[in-house]
Amino acid sequence: MTTTRSVAAKALPLASQLPAILGAGAIALVLIFFAGFAETAVFHDSAHDARHSIGFACH
Repeated sequence: MTTTRSVAAKALPLASQLPAILGAGAIALVLIFFAGFAETAVFHDSAHDARHSIGFACH
């Protein structure tokens, strides 16, 4: 009988995580910027379409 041992994953150093952190931050800033200048109807329409696309009826 053979046994296997799982090796615990080591945390990546911050230097290798930095591009992902900066990328996520940049995307968040872009979304916040566009959300600040969008009209309310844009949000309603996109939420309405998203609900229908995943099968939820909203009216």
